[in-house]
Amino acid sequence: MPLILENLLVLCAEAEIAADRYETTAREAVRRLIAPNGKVDPKALEREQFAAHGFAWIATYVSALRQMRRWAEAGEAGELEQLILQSAFGEYLAQLAGGIAISQVEIVRPADLGADASALDSPAVGKLIAGNTSAVRLRIAELIADGLDTGGFGALQLGDEALEEVRRQFRRFVDSEVAPHAHGWHLRDELIPLPVVEKMAELGVFGLTVPEEWGGLGMGKLAMCVVTEELSRGYIGVGSLGTRSEIAAELIRSGGTEAQKQKYLGRIASGELLPTAVFTEPNTGSDLASLRTRAVLDGDVYRIQGNKTWITHAARADIMTLLARSDASKPGYQGLSMFLAEKPRGDESDPFPAKGMSGGEIRVLGYRGMKEYEIGFDGFEVPAENLLGGSEGQGFKQLMATFESARIQTAARAVGVAQNALELGLRYARERIQFAKPLYAFPRVAGKIAWMAVETMIARQLTYFAAREKDSDRRCDIEAGMAKLLAARVAWSNADNALQIHGGNGYAMEYPVSRVLCDARILNIFEGAAEIQAQVVCRGLIEGRN
Repeated sequence: MPLILENLLVLCAEAEIAADRYETTAREAVRRLIAPNGKVDPKALEREQFAAHGFAWIATYVSALRQMRRWAEAGEAGELEQLILQSAFGEYLAQLAGGIAISQVEIVRPADLGADASALDSPAVGKLIAGNTSAVRLRIAELIADGLDTGGFGALQLGDEALEEVRRQFRRFVDSEVAPHAHGWHLRDELIPLPVVEKMAELGVFGLTVPEEWGGLGMGKLAMCVVTEELSRGYIGVGSLGTRSEIAAELIRSGGTEAQKQKYLGRIASGELLPTAVFTEPNTGSDLASLRTRAVLDGDVYRIQGNKTWITHAARADIMTLLARSDASKPGYQGLSMFLAEKPRGDESDPFPAKGMSGGEIRVLGYRGMKEYEIGFDGFEVPAENLLGGSEGQGFKQLMATFESARIQTAARAVGVAQNALELGLRYARERIQFAKPLYAFPRVAGKIAWMAVETMIARQLTYFAAREKDSDRRCDIEAGMAKLLAARVAWSNADNALQIHGGNGYAMEYPVSRVLCDARILNIFEGAAEIQAQVVCRGLIEGRN
């Protein structure tokens, strides 16, 4: 029997129908648990969190398989692409039927939802699961053996030569300006050098999706994903530099006054102003409705009082998108406002030279290139004209409008980290000789790397799908949540497996894979922890928002 199943695309299409049936079955089972009267009951959702979040993962897997089939149909699928598709369907279908690991200690099975997996009973599903063999993975490993030299890990099927050229341009930049230096920046725990930031500005990173009329390149979210992935493949910190500009520009573009757009968008796009997002507080985390930092209007300025934490790149930033409570009489989200708070750029010795600001660095395991900070505000002044949109109480709504883009961009960062881990693992496996042959000659090593390549492509295509939905002006909070949920797990899995391939050397700080493991771990936490993503996906699907 040939390695590639006969009529593979037909089998995948038939299996996708079965997977859709199973998702519908799982959805109805979870609906009975958390929304028996048609609307989600918050107490029931909390009580049945495991089943609800498990359903989110089921829906994510089904959506990922759908995008993989579309990927294979989008271009000329060679042997490698067909085997990647076959392996993706075979493995994810088996997990849908048998159990999905939603964390290292949690496996969700159909019975946990009260769902019947018989919807997956079909000849196509059976053939694809049976076709996901060790021989398939070893053949994938053979086909990607030279991928480090050729970039041959499967065609991306971008469908746009301009995007392909953008990708090549940023790959050259990363290979020459980032990858050779990233581990040194990490080990020395230092900020990404300003000349690198300036070069990124010249390449248009900070204005990639800003409309041309406001000084940007006017490209879409798919382009943002391509650029972010390449940058993060070199170093997550470099890929993340664009996140703050993306968030700030989207806040101003969608919610700012004309004067605010005129004043800030062009300067952010050019890299003249480096933004930071100042949302999180010590005791709130994802619970933004509980924010306590106050913004009190005093004449023509707001005075900020309170504390913020986990603020990335805060010292070097020139402008803060600052979320604070402007009306203490209004509970929850209603009293929150967003401010465009300018500040002088700090340095290592004096991170916050502004009057009314203080704070210090939070030492972290990874993701060090921009540094994390805690900030205290004690009467810090923000001009009243810098209230975003000129109207109080709109802050949470304005922030929510950016979540889709931020999570898509974070998913792209995760794909870049996953690709980096894959390449580090492959390089070491090819070069390291044990028992008179390369590690790559051992089936379990080669099989690990093959699956890393498959699952990186799955996460990539799900992320690209979310980006295309956003570019088409369709609501995509669920798609963005799915992409971030899966891609973050893949990044961590790839990094962990790449370190395992390195053996004891992977545990040594001198090897870059040790850094990638630490960097990958944060992806399941920031921009909404995995549990938050699952909650968003489940609730959205149960309530029919998509």
